[in-house]
Amino acid sequence: MVKWHSKQLGDALLLANGLVLVVFINLLAYFYFVRIDLTEEKRFSIKEPTKALLQQLEEPVYIEIFLAGDLNPSFTRFQRSIKEILEEFRVYSKGKVRFVFTDPATAIGEKARNEFMQDLAARGVQARNVIDTKDGQRVEKIIFPGALVSYAGFETGVNLLKGNSAEGGSEGVINQSIEGVEYELANAIYKLSNNDRKQIALVKGHGELESLEIASLASALSEQYDVKELLLSDKEGLAQADALIVAKPRLRFSDQDKFLLDQYIMKGGRVMFLIDKLEASVDSASREDYFAFPYDLNLDDQLFKYGFRINLDLVQDRAAALYPVVTGTADGQPQMQLLDWPFFPLVNRYASHEITRNLDAVAMHFASSIDTVKAEGVQRTAIMLSSQYSRTLTAPVRVSINDIRNTLRPQDFTQSFVPLGYLAEGSFTSLYKNRFVPQGEEGTAMLESSKATRMIVIGDGDLARNDINPRNGQPQMLGFDRFSNYTFANQELLINAVAWLVEDNGLLTARTKEVKIRPLDKEKVKNEKGFWQLLNVGLPVILIVLFGWIWSYWRKRRFANFNSSSK
Repeated sequence: MVKWHSKQLGDALLLANGLVLVVFINLLAYFYFVRIDLTEEKRFSIKEPTKALLQQLEEPVYIEIFLAGDLNPSFTRFQRSIKEILEEFRVYSKGKVRFVFTDPATAIGEKARNEFMQDLAARGVQARNVIDTKDGQRVEKIIFPGALVSYAGFETGVNLLKGNSAEGGSEGVINQSIEGVEYELANAIYKLSNNDRKQIALVKGHGELESLEIASLASALSEQYDVKELLLSDKEGLAQADALIVAKPRLRFSDQDKFLLDQYIMKGGRVMFLIDKLEASVDSASREDYFAFPYDLNLDDQLFKYGFRINLDLVQDRAAALYPVVTGTADGQPQMQLLDWPFFPLVNRYASHEITRNLDAVAMHFASSIDTVKAEGVQRTAIMLSSQYSRTLTAPVRVSINDIRNTLRPQDFTQSFVPLGYLAEGSFTSLYKNRFVPQGEEGTAMLESSKATRMIVIGDGDLARNDINPRNGQPQMLGFDRFSNYTFANQELLINAVAWLVEDNGLLTARTKEVKIRPLDKEKVKNEKGFWQLLNVGLPVILIVLFGWIWSYWRKRRFANFNSSSK
């Protein structure tokens, strides 16, 4: 006979109800996926475009991260953040993202280790030399803060340590790199899995950069887009292009080419103009009588109509790249010294935008300032600015390497934050509105205003030009400076700019992620260290003893009442 009021039955029913509740909650979690990020800046969340990319994967993605082994606290934090992001990737891809951490230093034997590291470098994962202090000793270690991403038999290397070294030093770079992990890994997966590639056209026919001079950028873009060279007269090819890059034209645009370019924009085409306004050359700068004069590109009225005026000047900046100069002789031999050349500004001030967030310095050569003019329906943002110690020199400008030897006077550099590049979005007005079309284009259906589109205008064509290695004639990486042996962020800037232009996948929004550093007050830690140690060690013990005393007292009272009532 079942005793409905027995304690054993009540416990059994309570257990059964609990099990049913657990099963019900798990069924809900299976059908309704929810993750809650309680951090202020949502550091453990990933962007919606990233989630969409991961959910659409058809095959597994294998990621091997080489930031492992004996790491200092900063890189350990970086490693932990990478793992947290990859865990999110694994969850949202329903297990298709699989990852492992590998320490290159564990290879058996020095020869095998060196070969492994050389192989990583060849596959795009660059080494970093980290100098640290351990037990009072200076320790130097080579690490690989990067990963190899594989999908459907294809593979690409990803460097995860990226940032602006001028902001916050090494700790700042690591924090910026943490902010960029999601974008770098998601973009690598997208490049490998995307089958619908956009077309990027490099405009030719006006003395633009030669194929070898723009090879580094073209190669980097070809990992994600179909890149081709294009004459504007090729109307079929022009219609197929998703974006155009006009990189350092030096010859006059014909009226017909201007019309074709204008109508391409009116149809919603996206264009990046990299324009040298003055003809300035390093090769000619050794002459004392060399002056930079304007190019006749026949583009001024067109850019003016779109809301821009590239000025007839060159910008000098005290924050500048180095250039070798003969400063004297010793034993009949010329003595060379690397000095700052103000005509080579290093741009490290950017607008708050996804293109330039956490971007390292960019090297420019003979850049011109840009002004904006009234253009209805167009929103413009000054994306690149000079430092607070700069000036503009109006054409004709004397350009001489020997001037570097002269002491720069700070009082001469009185201009601050001169705009060197703009981005714009909106509806542009055609240059040919209320005008006759050029000869040869009669009868062409003409649009007088554009669909919503985007444009970038930068006053330096050399921004996209890579150097050529004099030893083997091969192009070097865009942004590499052979004098300082440093690679500036020119290539990363232009790749981000193209991604913004074509608005390819929305992944660029992941670059807006922010991870705040909340450092402890060192002085307060020093003064209150003993108190907090005592509190953390002593308080739990006190609480346990207090709980035990209360529990014992309660039990005595309870059983004392029980005994008295039973009598």
